[in-house]
This record gives sequence, structure tokens and C-alpha cells, in this order.
Amino acid sequence: MKVLLAGASGTLGRFLVPRLIEAGHDVIGVTRRVRAADRLKRAGATAVVADVLDRDALLAAVDGLAADAVIHELTALTKAPARYGDMEPTNRLRVEGTRNLLDAAGELGATRFLTQSMFLGYGFQYLGRAPLTELAPFAVPTGTRTDPVLAALRSTEDQVLGAPAGIDGIALRYGLFYGGDTDIYAALLRKRRLPVPSGHSGTLALIHHEDAASATVAALERGVAGHAYNVVDDTPATWRELIEEVARTTRTPGPLVLPAGLIRLAAPYIGEVMTHVDVRVSNGRARTELGWTPRYPGYREGLAAG
Repeated sequence: MKVLLAGASGTLGRFLVPRLIEAGHDVIGVTRRVRAADRLKRAGATAVVADVLDRDALLAAVDGLAADAVIHELTALTKAPARYGDMEPTNRLRVEGTRNLLDAAGELGATRFLTQSMFLGYGFQYLGRAPLTELAPFAVPTGTRTDPVLAALRSTEDQVLGAPAGIDGIALRYGLFYGGDTDIYAALLRKRRLPVPSGHSGTLALIHHEDAASATVAALERGVAGHAYNVVDDTPATWRELIEEVARTTRTPGPLVLPAGLIRLAAPYIGEVMTHVDVRVSNGRARTELGWTPRYPGYREGLAAG
């Protein structure tokens, strides 16, 4: 297939572009930066320079091109989002960016559209010990500061799963990514700038960037139209467990342990994720329908692989 990939130069994109090419797909990578476009070309992709939030510019950039599928993997996260305001640009990409990319899909003649969603859409709270399937409802706004994040995740899914006739929409509910950013975590640990909460903290769904990329290719090729897929590994973990394992495998100092309330005060958004999100998520549908199995069943195996 010929695939338009928005977010091709991001952390996941750097894993996904070679996976798509290895699988025999032609990649048209969308990026805002000329330097990133040059890297994409060296990787074997075609590059389009455009801002997906500018609908007219995006449509002009893809004018005359054709694609079978569009994959939306764009975020605006260049580092961990400490504050709720740090999520606003990504929220826009999930709402306005999805809308504009769907318009571009129509111009390209694409019949398939995949969008990046997240397990966080199920809610920022304790959701029981039984693993959630895709049949579990996404959280509804409750008047808290997480509402814009939840609304943006719901928006991208609603737009894509309810795409116009002729476009098969699929949503990928990724776990918390790790693997491609281990060096960044290690650098923060050396500077004592990556804390973990003391006491009890919630359980997170995780996925190695490499496994996220392989699941995305599988969904492109075999995903069922109108379906969402939990793209997570088999080993949920707390933030503290993940970061302590990063420290062990990279031989860096262990993380600074701080009271949960202090972390939420200093870094409200990521502190909320560290301490209040408590959810287990099933990858059974992805295994069954996509024929996908994570290479790294848990974070220990993934981090050990480098």
C-alpha cells in the first residue's frame, strides 16, 4: 500500500517508517521541518512538509498525490508533559489534526485511516483489577483537569471510527510508550530530575516503541474497519517499577523518591498519570484479529534489549 504517515519524524515514526518499508509499503511522511524531511528521504520514504493544523496548506501539499491509507501518529510531545498546558497542542492535533487529515484522505483517495489513541482514554482513576477490553467505555468528562485530554482522545476516535463512507477507520489505543526514549530517561536520572512516587501508585499499560510499530503495520494490513485495538504488552507496571528498571539497565542512579502529592504539585499532569491512573488492559483482540504478538512481553525484556 501507499501510506501517508503523519508523525513520521516522531519517536514512534522512527520505528514505524522502516517497519512499513520492510513490509513492502510505500511511505509518504508528513513533517513540519525540512531537516526531518531530509531524514525521511534518506530512510527510503517520500516526504511532504506541511502543518496538519493548517487545512489549506495540508491539502495543497498533498495535491496531486495518491495514497491507499493514512496513519495519524502526530503529537506535539518533545518531552514528558509536566503540566496540563503541555497537552494542549497534542489535544489540538487529535481534534483539528484528525479532521484535516480525514479531509486529506478524501483528496488522496485513501480507503483506510488509522489514528493514535491511548489507554488513558479509559480514565485517570482506578478501573479495577480485571483487564479492560475495547468494549469498555471511554471515560466521560467529570469536571477535572484531565477533561480536555479525554475529550481529545474521544474526538480522534469518534471522527475516525465514524469516518465517511469509503474510509475504513481504526483506532489504536497504545500503552505508555517506552524504549525509544530510554536515553532521555537515563539522562534525567543522572540529573536527579526523574522522580517516582513513594507509597502506592497506580498501574500503567506499557508498550515498547518497536512493538507499537509492528502492531500498527498489522492493523494497517489486517485491522477490522470500525474497531479499536489495545496495543499494550502483557506486563502492566507502576511508574516506579518502570523507572527503577531503566536505572538498573542503564546503570544510572536510582530515581529520587518523593511524596505523590509533591510530584503532582510540581508536575500536575505527569504526576496525575504516575499516581492516579490505575488500569489493566487486555491485548486479546489485537492478538486474535491482527495476528500480533509483542516481541517484548514486558518492560524488563524490552529495556534489556536496549
